[in-house]
Amino acid sequence: MTKQWNLSLRYWILSILAILFVGLLWFARELMSPLVVGALLAFVLNPAIGFVTHHTRLSRSWAATIVLFTGLGGLIALSALMVPRLIVEIQVLFLDLQEILSQIQESLAQPVIFLDWVFHFEHLMPDLTRLLSESITTIPESAFHLLEATSKNLIWGLVILATVFYLLRDWAQLRNWFFALTPKSYQTDAKRIYVEIKQIWQGYLRGNIALMVIVGIMFTLAWLAIGLPGALILGLITGLLTIIPDLGPAIAAILAAIVALFEGSTYLDISNFWFAVLVIGIYLLLINIKGIWIRPRIFARSVHMHDGVVFIAIMAAVVLQGILGALIIVPVLASVGVLGRYIYHQLMGSSPWPPDELGETTNE
Repeated sequence: MTKQWNLSLRYWILSILAILFVGLLWFARELMSPLVVGALLAFVLNPAIGFVTHHTRLSRSWAATIVLFTGLGGLIALSALMVPRLIVEIQVLFLDLQEILSQIQESLAQPVIFLDWVFHFEHLMPDLTRLLSESITTIPESAFHLLEATSKNLIWGLVILATVFYLLRDWAQLRNWFFALTPKSYQTDAKRIYVEIKQIWQGYLRGNIALMVIVGIMFTLAWLAIGLPGALILGLITGLLTIIPDLGPAIAAILAAIVALFEGSTYLDISNFWFAVLVIGIYLLLINIKGIWIRPRIFARSVHMHDGVVFIAIMAAVVLQGILGALIIVPVLASVGVLGRYIYHQLMGSSPWPPDELGETTNE
């Protein structure tokens, strides 16, 4: 009979494994972002797999293949339809920004006289001609870096696709494997916690997708209605940046206001200054409609967090982890809240759930 490890040896082995695991995560830290993106996409697409397997006799592997490649095909088709128009809008916006930079440079080149003092601000703006010539001389090096970055991004894209496919195909086995690791007396609690966390992430991620579409359409129509140059691309940017609550739309609004201030409206007969004020006013109106009426109805009861906590957490995540951190910080904190509530009740010797609440099982 194999001799069982004593309790002290178990703790030593567990500590060594934990240290090795943390070291592995640190060594493969660049791999974490693609894996997280792939996991998020798989989580969003997982209900579609359940729908296909429930209404057909296809295996989960075939359902994952169909859903993944159907989604890719739809994305490619949508890009083929939208890209030509977006390229035109981006070119217009780029030319507008170049004109804005030129105007700023000309304004700063003029000395400002106040009483007997003369102020020169031309040093605040770099010489665009010099920058352009330097850019031309570094084209070969830039091309090499572009090729290197493209190859690296292609590899990360393949990692994301592989992660999405295998998580979609084997999600049920992974979930059951995790539950099997839990002591039998706590498996019911583990399943309840899983259901609560799953609801948080589903509500947050799907709600964000719906909110991005709604906000993008809403701002695009608003900018088209007032004749803002580059309305389509600015509306699209606003919709995409909505995935970063509060901070993202504000960045898009600043960009729209700058374009309005220097370019004016394509047909409204008002000064550029008042047109920029109009853009800011429309932004404040629409963003409050989104925050007060649209977002609460989309997210419903999925995430219970104070707006101030959400804002501070997002700002900290942007500084520390970038856009991806800002994307997941809210559901991560909400999930930690679920675990914290469970641990608190266990420490206090009380039930984490109401006595009449029945345990849920999950098939997703």
